Amino acid sequence: MTVFATVGYPGSGKGEAAKVAADVDIPVITMGDVIRNESRARGLSISEDNLGQVATALRQAEGDDAVAKRCLPLIHVTHKAYGTVLIDGIRGQAEVDRFRQSLGDRFELIAIEAPFDIRLERIRHRGRDITADGKDDLRRRDERERGYGMDLAIETAEHTIVNAGSLDDFRTSLENILLNGVDR
Repeated sequence: MTVFATVGYPGSGKGEAAKVAADVDIPVITMGDVIRNESRARGLSISEDNLGQVATALRQAEGDDAVAKRCLPLIHVTHKAYGTVLIDGIRGQAEVDRFRQSLGDRFELIAIEAPFDIRLERIRHRGRDITADGKDDLRRRDERERGYGMDLAIETAEHTIVNAGSLDDFRTSLENILLNGVDR
């Protein structure tokens, strides 16, 4: 059985990938939950700015693989219980390296890519953070994630989905990887 993980810039489709996994009964572990929980523990509201600051602070204090290390115990338990697992939201190569070291050949990375303008439109429509709807904001978020090593992580993925078409096409592509281990 496999531990899949998704990597991609904001608005690329990682959240939708988590929904697809759940729809085919694959449990999802969301790395962003670590950041949200840490933000709450620090008494901070959940906003893109606060989440970004906490993510950066964790990585500075505990290493670039801090979030991955915090997720590993739950990943091991879930993998043992269910076989296949999806990790939602890799942000950089250090996290990929940590998972590959811990999980070996059971780990497969799925890069989800989408053009900037499509990602911007998706972010505007999802309405999670009213401050996260401008081009400058998305460029800042992309730059922050680039600083975590996201580009290298994307390059090392075993699978790549270009999510610029229909939702049905994306879902089909992802299901083929999750259920059959192959790209469409």
